[in-house]
Amino acid sequence: MDNKSLWFSSISISIIILFSAPFSISQEVADEREFSYDRNSPIGPHRWGKIHPEWRLCNKGKLQSPINLTHKRVKTTSKLGRLDRNYKPANTTLINRGHDMMLRWVGRAGNIRINRTKYQLIQLHWHTPAEHTINGRRFNLELHMVHQSRHGKIAVVAILYKIGRPDSFLSQLEPYLKALSSTKGVEKSVGVIDPRDIKIGSRKYYRYIGSLTTPPCTENVIWTIVKKVRTVSRAQVRAIRKAVHDESEANARPVQPSNNRRVKLYKPKDHKKY
Repeated sequence: MDNKSLWFSSISISIIILFSAPFSISQEVADEREFSYDRNSPIGPHRWGKIHPEWRLCNKGKLQSPINLTHKRVKTTSKLGRLDRNYKPANTTLINRGHDMMLRWVGRAGNIRINRTKYQLIQLHWHTPAEHTINGRRFNLELHMVHQSRHGKIAVVAILYKIGRPDSFLSQLEPYLKALSSTKGVEKSVGVIDPRDIKIGSRKYYRYIGSLTTPPCTENVIWTIVKKVRTVSRAQVRAIRKAVHDESEANARPVQPSNNRRVKLYKPKDHKKY
């Protein structure tokens, strides 16, 4: 094979690898020991932006998350359209990242479509208590389903939970959560998980532009927060807390200034109650 053919062959292989490799959220901080949720800590939420120069948005950004979804600022619309979810089962790994427990899809688990752009489902994780508030009310748990487009844009679907009946999806994962309890940096294969098992139960959702809620607090993240608040058992919340929280009693970032951002509430035209 001559040098020219070898060069083209190398380029072709690189392209195949690039487009066949699984998506990754490159913006997320790799080592969560570098920051804390303890407000009295020198690496607590109010100082995240001073720990590293590349984290400056955590303190200086104008589109930070989470926010309080106050109804005074919410504009109801039917133009956003239904949340277009196209998920499918795929292999997963559960990882104790120190401040949260992350379920990562190893294979392609499908996508959501927003404004004609596909966002591949990458991972999900939980925050206790919930990070977003509704009219000032904070709930017990918040699930974040993190997606990324081919161009690196991020979209997060969030579900809020209050104490009540156990959540069926969490029930599937409880044995694995216990196995990784208090063991930072350890991961365990969970097998095939179907994202469609995550119950949403509502067609209504809030939509706004915000940021990642952990350093580096990357902005221009599309947030979709399901309006219906679902239930989770007290024991399930305790299991998540026990698994990942050490010096902190929570892993929820404080509410950030809304800075007069638009918050839309999608409501179907048929006005049915969901």
